[in-house]
Amino acid sequence: MSGTESHTDREEDYRFLHSMLMEKKLHLLFKIHERLRRFEKRSPIPVQERAASLASDLAEELIYQGWRDEVKELVALFSKPHFKGLLSVYDAVAHRDFEPTLPPMPDDVLEEDEDSVKIVSLVKTKEPLGATVKRDKSSGAIVVARIMRGGAADKSGLIHEGDELREVNGVSLENRKPKEILPLLAHSRGEVTFKIVPAFFKEETPSHKKKLFLRALFDYEPTEDPTVPCKDAALAFNRGDVLQIVSMEDDTWWQACHLGVSNTRAGLIPSQQLHERRTALQRPKALFRPRRGKPPVTEDVDYRAITGIHIAGLRRSFRLGRKSSLAREAARSRRWSTGVHSSVLAPSYVEVIPHRRDPEGRRRLVVLVGPSGVGVNELKKRLLISDPDHYGVTVPHTTREKRRQEMEGVDYHFVSIHTFEEDVLNHRFIEYGMHRGHYYGTSLDSVSRVMAEGKVCLLDVHPTKIKHVYTPEYKPYVVFVKPPRIEELRLTRRRAKFICNDDDKSSVRIFSEEDFEDMIDLAETMERQCGHLFDKVIVNGDIVVAFRELKADLKRVEEAEVQWIPAEWICSSPTKAQRSCGHLSNWI
Repeated sequence: MSGTESHTDREEDYRFLHSMLMEKKLHLLFKIHERLRRFEKRSPIPVQERAASLASDLAEELIYQGWRDEVKELVALFSKPHFKGLLSVYDAVAHRDFEPTLPPMPDDVLEEDEDSVKIVSLVKTKEPLGATVKRDKSSGAIVVARIMRGGAADKSGLIHEGDELREVNGVSLENRKPKEILPLLAHSRGEVTFKIVPAFFKEETPSHKKKLFLRALFDYEPTEDPTVPCKDAALAFNRGDVLQIVSMEDDTWWQACHLGVSNTRAGLIPSQQLHERRTALQRPKALFRPRRGKPPVTEDVDYRAITGIHIAGLRRSFRLGRKSSLAREAARSRRWSTGVHSSVLAPSYVEVIPHRRDPEGRRRLVVLVGPSGVGVNELKKRLLISDPDHYGVTVPHTTREKRRQEMEGVDYHFVSIHTFEEDVLNHRFIEYGMHRGHYYGTSLDSVSRVMAEGKVCLLDVHPTKIKHVYTPEYKPYVVFVKPPRIEELRLTRRRAKFICNDDDKSSVRIFSEEDFEDMIDLAETMERQCGHLFDKVIVNGDIVVAFRELKADLKRVEEAEVQWIPAEWICSSPTKAQRSCGHLSNWI
């Protein structure tokens, strides 16, 4: 019975929709719409500017032309309220009376020297006026510190940096603090009137500089920044966002827009120098946390624990040998961090340029990096299993003898010591190491082979080795896998077992508290020193969620028609800001 009723309802809906679409009035509306669109493209100008008064005059003339039926009908039409309203709107559009009007010039303007004082009225909207103010240290006057690109003040062209503000809406600013101006503006209705003493204004020459785009390497939330001149003036962004820089004139606060919305008002963002100066004052915890001795641990062992799946190329990288451990890598990272920390600043922004993807070209290399135990190898393995025709991994080189069950070019590329060392001298290896007298390594040629097959090559290397493939030839997309907070590590890895020694598969144990501390310390060091190379940061608290996020992100990058790549791949040198600190100010 319900199925019959549902079918009947659908038929009634169909008949109603069909009858509505067949209505002649609807077709006429479509034709009117199309005609108006074509008319609008011709940029029409008004034929008359006083249609309402002409209609009134015509009605009076018609009365004296005889009272025929046609005259009566026309006069009645002119007297209808809707027709009068239509003509009134036409006149308003012709005179552009719909635009806001500014108040007349105040009578007391002549009290000041007309050459040195001007009155500026700006129509107030929900958006800020787009200017910041500060107190001049020498004169004590309130002056305009900066003009935000795209704001009302910038569009008016009437207010400039350095102008002295005497009054706001008739209220004197003498002996007032910059923060006291904000309530005056908040209570304004309709428009805001400023009495200004203009600064010496040098007419700007048209700029032919190329557009500058930067990818943010940190998250920024203005509401959490106590030093921002005004939170409403600032621009929030996340790591990885591409920002278009519209002004770098201020040494401390740059002006930027999110990519694709450059026509809106610009916002303040911390300059490169300001951000790096802030982070340089923060002593990294990894350098001062007390360390304790730990037994050896292998990388990614929390996930690779005896799955029964063997995939060539998914062995651990050879930088630490086959008996690698969290403890050994932690010690190495501490030495690396101590040696370079004084000269390497925390990353802030990196210049990027748009790159159009060639559908027939080679796919980008995907580099996965992260501290030992975080799950890099497991993510790589899951990607490969999910689509082996799309993803591929490199086959390592070694100088040891081939074993009976191994295959050349599948398990390893077996080469002589002379050939291996010659390739090392020619910088053909991304990373390499020695174990029990035999060399092992990942070569650039092995990466090129996978990419030549039309696959996405998945590479797992130490962050310091990314430089070997950080070129236009490979266009690497670098994903940094970092651990969650230590509380979550205790919950997700508290019972995870892993192999302590690759040569002894029966030797297993669980993670210790020291392992968690090492993992977090290594992640902090890697991000601090090599964060400018990372395109994506994924927190691996749950391997299923992290894998889903990673795969979706890689799909998005591959399908994007325009990709943002580091400018240094194309240009000789990236843009760097070398500026001194400026003044903070209040947003109005």
